[in-house]
Amino acid sequence: MADWKDDLPAAAREYLMDRRLDEVECIIPDIPGIARGKAVPATKFARQDYFHLPDSIFYQTITGEWGEAAGEDGFIEKDMILRPDMSTATAAPWTGDWTLQVIHDAYDRDGNPVPYSPRNVLKRVVELYRAEGWEPVVAPEMEFFLVARNLDPAQEIKPMMGRSGRPAAARQSYSMTAVDEFGPVIDDIYDFAEAQGFEIDGITQEGGAGQLEINLLHGDPVKLADEVFYFKRLIREAAMRHECYATFMAKPIASEPGSAMHIHHSVLDAETGANIFSGPQGEETDAFYHFIAGLQDHMPSALAVIAPYVNSYRRYVKDHAAPINLEWARDNRTTGIRVPLSGPEARRVENRLAGMDCNPYLGIAASLACGYLGLMAQKQPKPEFKGDAYHGEGDIPRVMGEALELFVNATALNEVLGPEFARVYSIVKAAEYEEFLHVISPWEREHLLMNV
Repeated sequence: MADWKDDLPAAAREYLMDRRLDEVECIIPDIPGIARGKAVPATKFARQDYFHLPDSIFYQTITGEWGEAAGEDGFIEKDMILRPDMSTATAAPWTGDWTLQVIHDAYDRDGNPVPYSPRNVLKRVVELYRAEGWEPVVAPEMEFFLVARNLDPAQEIKPMMGRSGRPAAARQSYSMTAVDEFGPVIDDIYDFAEAQGFEIDGITQEGGAGQLEINLLHGDPVKLADEVFYFKRLIREAAMRHECYATFMAKPIASEPGSAMHIHHSVLDAETGANIFSGPQGEETDAFYHFIAGLQDHMPSALAVIAPYVNSYRRYVKDHAAPINLEWARDNRTTGIRVPLSGPEARRVENRLAGMDCNPYLGIAASLACGYLGLMAQKQPKPEFKGDAYHGEGDIPRVMGEALELFVNATALNEVLGPEFARVYSIVKAAEYEEFLHVISPWEREHLLMNV
């Protein structure tokens, strides 16, 4: 009888070579992108085709409260059927025993994909592209901070202590010395990534104190979202080994730049494999411009998905390395939509608006959805922007409440992402925003207590 482990991905088989697998973590990303699920002994996993979790995991806010999103059945917490995608099986190399992680997909009792499961949302958008004969390709960039351990939420977040014994210094973009400060953490990130079979395209020091960026190779959107989901966990685990935290907050430190998840997009003809953004002579095509127009037209409505928390909007600050606009330009990092330098085959469009705090499945799905709507509408974008786009006033929502209202009323976008997803997401995010409005901030206590 064949052993199920013989069909694992190569990296997982190599990790387990001549070792006894102890445990399998059966996981699924929820709305914020947190890994939910259960750990089971390897012998039990070998005997099970699926397991159950209640659908209420998708109704939780980031604080653990609940949005009233259960629908007409009421909050009965009915079971979903979670089936493993064995192509996602990978090591959990930070554990004390030999453990694998496997991402699962959510289905209802009739075998239909649960429409508000984030991985299913992204699969839905990708299938819309494929129905048109297109293959979407993405390449995410991950920015994050390594910070000192913070046990008191009332205290400000501070940069971690570097290898030299000094706190990480700011304004050292692309400095190899700055990267070396975090050498032990980066070594573990590389080791964990290798054990999991992930290929890192590069690690650089970004503009913030203790801020790093990891670039991933371009590929299938679902596969890349899986990798970002896994990477967030492995980076956190690597940091914890060295008495610091890795944070993917959009704006953890007020005086430092925020952290983005820039998403590079190209679209291939499924039949020929050619980049539809480039013509026979290497020229930019109508599809290239239509994709940009879709981002310009629909990104304000999608912002509540790619900037999902109140903190997300603190990143959109003029002259702080984050876009405040929907302009597009070639090789211009001040615009929200950038066309990087490349040859015709690699021509791509970079969405610089998404924050690193977004769920990677939903962030990539929302960005692809905007581009898809542009391709279908075949509109032209605004003229290419010239100069420093930070000089403008900005044309994106500046607070979560405004962004959420735009999302609720975005009929076309909601149809692409899935109406049921849009309904659940809107309710959960509205509940979360309401929770935040009940909090009195230190700024209010400092400046209003005795002065108004």
